[in-house]
Amino acid sequence: MNYKIPIETSARHLHLCREDFELLFGKGKDLTPAKELSQPGQYLAKERLTVVGPKGTFKNVGIIGPLRSATQMELSATDCRKLGVPVVIRQSGDIEDTPGMTLVSELGSITKDNGVIVAKRHIHMTPLEAMRMHVKDNEEVFVITESNHRSLIYANVVVRVSRDFRLAMHVDTDEANAFAGDDDTYGVILKLFEGNCYNLQMWAEELLWGINR
Repeated sequence: MNYKIPIETSARHLHLCREDFELLFGKGKDLTPAKELSQPGQYLAKERLTVVGPKGTFKNVGIIGPLRSATQMELSATDCRKLGVPVVIRQSGDIEDTPGMTLVSELGSITKDNGVIVAKRHIHMTPLEAMRMHVKDNEEVFVITESNHRSLIYANVVVRVSRDFRLAMHVDTDEANAFAGDDDTYGVILKLFEGNCYNLQMWAEELLWGINR
């Protein structure tokens, strides 16, 4: 059985740790929720920041709450080029050896040595949904999308499983533009190679050599 997975576009945004937040907005302050997001407990805050890189600046960047253990900025590959930092694709929270940025508020600024990532495309789901779809946490899968007659297949989509999640696949703005997403975009997990995950680059190279799986 296939299960429709809603696909949501994740625009550029920040996650802040408490220490950095208080340096930028004041001691004892906290995020002010402005809009609930699809994942339970997460929200877009009223507070905004300017992000400065070697080549460019993004103003009015949204902050996603609640506060986290480490500061992180999630961009598209296009955003990284505009900011002037390398494109480093990582899972959320994996920020070691990633580019840094300067964060500016009305109170001042801080410079971070790391924290800028392009988030790996991923699916949030509950343990029951993972069981029904025959996948497990941190498994990488193929997802085929259907939207505006521009269907495509995403490879290396990370499955993230938690009781606190709501079913949704998250892609960045570059990826969303590739399939001309509308308000009712969805995808389904595509079982290739007998259901096993497979490296898309290796698959392409094998096809070039005439190897068919």
